[in-house]
Amino acid sequence: MLRWILFVLIYLGLSFYIVQALRTLFRQPWVYLVYILVSLAILVNFIYQFTAGEEAGRVLSRPKSYAFGFLLTMLSFKLVIILFLFSEDIFRILSGVYQKLFGASKAFTLPERRRFLGMIALGIAALPFGALLYGMYKGKYNFKVLKYTLEFEDLPDSFDGYQITQISDIHSGSFDDRKKIEYGVDLINKQKSDLLLFTGDMVNNKTEEMLPWADLFSTLEAKDGKFSVLGNHDYGDYIAWETEASKQKNLQDLKDLQRNMGFDLLLNEHRYLQKGKDRIALVGVENWGKGGFKKAGDLKKASAQIHPNDFTILMSHDPSHWSEEVLHDEKHYHLTLSGHTHGMQFGIEIPGWVKWSPVKWRYPHWAGIYKELGQFINVNRGFGFLGYPGRVGIWPEITVLTLKKRP
Repeated sequence: MLRWILFVLIYLGLSFYIVQALRTLFRQPWVYLVYILVSLAILVNFIYQFTAGEEAGRVLSRPKSYAFGFLLTMLSFKLVIILFLFSEDIFRILSGVYQKLFGASKAFTLPERRRFLGMIALGIAALPFGALLYGMYKGKYNFKVLKYTLEFEDLPDSFDGYQITQISDIHSGSFDDRKKIEYGVDLINKQKSDLLLFTGDMVNNKTEEMLPWADLFSTLEAKDGKFSVLGNHDYGDYIAWETEASKQKNLQDLKDLQRNMGFDLLLNEHRYLQKGKDRIALVGVENWGKGGFKKAGDLKKASAQIHPNDFTILMSHDPSHWSEEVLHDEKHYHLTLSGHTHGMQFGIEIPGWVKWSPVKWRYPHWAGIYKELGQFINVNRGFGFLGYPGRVGIWPEITVLTLKKRP
């Protein structure tokens, strides 16, 4: 309760501070009255959704996500304006002290100066405000097909030019626009890849979240089949279950659902993909994540029956598994496919120029292709979204990988 009281007091204090600035900028009272009403509505909705309005068994429900998204948008607007105006107030105080001590006759600040700075602050604050709103209504479904060609000296000849489509982090419990999801699924099928691989997190918490979308994702197809692994959210670890049996039943239901949708779910297992006399090994492990994430992945068990010289592709949801275990394993994994990070759904990417997201401070391998010790990993930015119901700069991804034999 104390945390809620402190949060409300700070939020209202920031709002009051900005109202004073708006009064300086605008003569019409309706401008800051609208701001007050919108700020209060966002605050009340956030408190309601995270207390009385919380849906049982859905920690990251859509109403909560939007309440968080709107709060984040409003706070970004407030903080940018305050950054400008508070610095101006500090300057005014210091200049007032200077005048009093040294008797300077020239005024250091003028109302026009504060008005000018207020207009600049308002313009700059509109950028993150607009970007976050865009991310919530457009950016989260701004699907991008990213294509990479990877060369290997020991790729079997029959697999030269072999094409793989990877998707990850569907998070079906967050979806709210069927037409957009239909477009994304159609975009996956348009790649006409030889193989389709899904690297975990089909739901947020419960199998039932995927039921309205199962028929749609069942239409995904690839010539050599579609395979999947589990992600950390698929185990139902982030909600309180009445019994352990109900939690295990939910997990089994998800496994059965994936298989009914046509996915070959790999649970610390492997499969061989055959073309003529050549073959490559496909290994899939359960979730293994650094820190407090579930460590159900068993790399040794999954690859126990694989010949050491086999060309091997590994599916492992969390990229920290690659750096912590896979890279230094006695078995050489030519290509690892992961997801999990979402690229934090926020960042700046300009191909060839800038690639940045705050998530890089948590995950060294957070998006795209990396190569170390002669092994590749691709970290997919995710198909869906979680928490903040949008994406800004880090768009939903469909990865297409083409394997080539190095001359």
